[in-house]
Amino acid sequence: QAQLVESGGGVVQPGGSLRLSCVASGFTLDSYAIGWFRQAPGKEREGVSSMSSRDGDTYYADSVKGRFTMSRDNAKNTVYLQMNSLKPEDTGTYYCAAKEGLVLFRLNPYPEIYDSWGQGTQVTVSS
Repeated sequence: QAQLVESGGGVVQPGGSLRLSCVASGFTLDSYAIGWFRQAPGKEREGVSSMSSRDGDTYYADSVKGRFTMSRDNAKNTVYLQMNSLKPEDTGTYYCAAKEGLVLFRLNPYPEIYDSWGQGTQVTVSS
């Protein structure tokens, strides 16, 4: 059974950094497109970054471009989201999601496309 587990969230001051991890079990990540989404209270789930299956090209929302970096460690079957220069508006619950065989050429901000989801990890940016 495909499962995703996120970790790495926490409370950080503005300007700080966090690295989120998304560990997959039951399937091999490099055959899947992976998305990172976030959801703040009272707001819709927002696509933050996407990684294509096959070549692993990454794409970012304008709001995080230049600050967030998505990467994959195939040996650990883990995807990461390195978040630098964090801002209060980055606060929310962060989720990773997977879709088999999806090749992306741009950010995919549509949660309904993805089949498997993690439980989320909370990120709070506050002074």
